[in-house]
Amino acid sequence: MKYNNREDIVQLTPLWEGERFDDGRPRVPDHIIRRMERVTMEEAWAVLWRHGYHFQFEGQWHQQHPDRVLVGRAVTGVFVPTRPDMHDSLMTYGQEEEGRIGAMNSWVIETLVQDDVIVIDLFGKVYEGTFSGANLSTAIASRTGRGQVIYGGIRDAEQIIDIPNFATFCKGVDPTPIRNVTLTGMNVPCRIGAATCLPGDVVLGTITGVLFIPPHLAEEVVDHAERTHLRELFSHTRLREGVYNSSQMDTKWSEEIEADFEEWLKVHKPEDAESIDWEKGKPGEGEETLLG
Repeated sequence: MKYNNREDIVQLTPLWEGERFDDGRPRVPDHIIRRMERVTMEEAWAVLWRHGYHFQFEGQWHQQHPDRVLVGRAVTGVFVPTRPDMHDSLMTYGQEEEGRIGAMNSWVIETLVQDDVIVIDLFGKVYEGTFSGANLSTAIASRTGRGQVIYGGIRDAEQIIDIPNFATFCKGVDPTPIRNVTLTGMNVPCRIGAATCLPGDVVLGTITGVLFIPPHLAEEVVDHAERTHLRELFSHTRLREGVYNSSQMDTKWSEEIEADFEEWLKVHKPEDAESIDWEKGKPGEGEETLLG
């Protein structure tokens, strides 16, 4: 078996029409990755839900830095409990046919590039299921500048927590090393709890949880989020100016307000929304959303 098969990845992601990495993964543009860093979980989730992607989110994580947002392109790895005959065969193939060295968890890490997020299915194993410790997490950080999503465990938590600009989502922490597992696939579909992740998905990790965004929907997600932020800024501005009252702004907007907003958009850009004071709350329940 090949651990990275370009043809398989292309077949799995037929709706992506843009650039791809050499391994076949969709390469969502850098500017979309940067813009995604300002997207909230609910904004992204609403777009996916509307398009029928109902199994892309997994919550209940152990997070070392809940204040850090994780965004990047997914590189996946799938492990299963070890079966000796299969393990020996795959280890021999990886070493002799593909030139891989070291343990199987290192094989995935060695494929990473800038702005990747490693996504590992370790079937929830924490005891002897610690995919990365201080050394491997440092390697991931140096290669990607992003973070890791491990549906399993990590070790050396005291050292990992000090890695700058690095976000870790895992199911637990344990001092044991990784044992009795076998890597059966790299850049293949993987199950992360209740979610399905494909190679090249845009990973969005926040204090809420982790969402895997199909590449062909990534631009729509950021466009929707930026428009939502601008609607919020417009609402705050007009309320401060006394143009509309709170009842008008906290329900579905009238045609007059919508027309006013469209005119206002001609001179305001997405970056203007960064001035929003989020401590004062999100848009009201009556405001129009993708869910109606």
